[in-house]
Amino acid sequence: MPDPASTRESTRSLYAPRFWPSWLLMGLAWLLSQLPYRLQMALGRGLGNIAYYAIPERRRVARINLRMAYPDLDDAARERLLRAHFRSVGMGALETGICWWGTTAKIERLAHIEGYEHLEQAAMRGRGIILLSAHFTSLELGVRMAKRPLLELGYETTAMYKPPHDPVVDHVMRSRREAHIGGASIADDDVKGLLAALKRRDAVWYAGDQKGGRRMSAVVDFFGHPARTHTAISRMTKISQASVVPFFTLRRADGRGYRLVIKPPLTDFPSGDDAADAARINSLIESVVAEDPAQYFWLHQRFKRKGHNPYKRTRTAG
Repeated sequence: MPDPASTRESTRSLYAPRFWPSWLLMGLAWLLSQLPYRLQMALGRGLGNIAYYAIPERRRVARINLRMAYPDLDDAARERLLRAHFRSVGMGALETGICWWGTTAKIERLAHIEGYEHLEQAAMRGRGIILLSAHFTSLELGVRMAKRPLLELGYETTAMYKPPHDPVVDHVMRSRREAHIGGASIADDDVKGLLAALKRRDAVWYAGDQKGGRRMSAVVDFFGHPARTHTAISRMTKISQASVVPFFTLRRADGRGYRLVIKPPLTDFPSGDDAADAARINSLIESVVAEDPAQYFWLHQRFKRKGHNPYKRTRTAG
């Protein structure tokens, strides 16, 4: 375990002057989290509209992704989808503040859970649960919305995450998540930590839509194109014997909160074929993205792999 004295010293170092801009940003995020929900979402849409112009490289990546994923859409339709996506990303930024600083009453008022019986089904096995998700723009809220239902089933919740580069943001994110969802956050490279959590019979949020290193990934279809896809979940499930429950957070079309979409636990998983498992997960994610494509996170270079880079700049790049 970390030495308490060294941990305190590490935390004190975050208050050095070079980190003050980051603390100001966190303070602004807290202030925004105190606003009424509808105003927050309006500000989020405005922030997304600004981001569309402010980060042209991400706009270019998202445009390429949408062109690859939706070749049958005309240019005007894809551009509308691109702009809607940036508004969704902007709302996601405000939703992060809701997750970190929103009251339990507010979270529960916004949550509309679909498929609670599938969590019950998984809990009956008496094993850990992997909450298999993907990078949707409202992802930060999902585990917190599921905290009470999972506690009722005897499960503590936690999540795997990629530590941000900014140590202040990392500190705030971990402390706020752990204050609300219970278990300590698990870094994305901490396989031992994940397996320990599953052995304790925790429920762990895990995004299955990112590419892994060459040793832990397979090139399988995603939106009609080969994409390097992580295969670690197959191996982790085999070792832990955990239940794998598809688990996605989507903004409701009526603007009244969120759908926490929980699907039946995966059967015959892992299959013994890591590539087939990865393709199955990609297909599942595609089916959820189809419900509202603007809410999926299109800013990643998802289709880049060795020997193939559709994001490389050319004279005709968008």
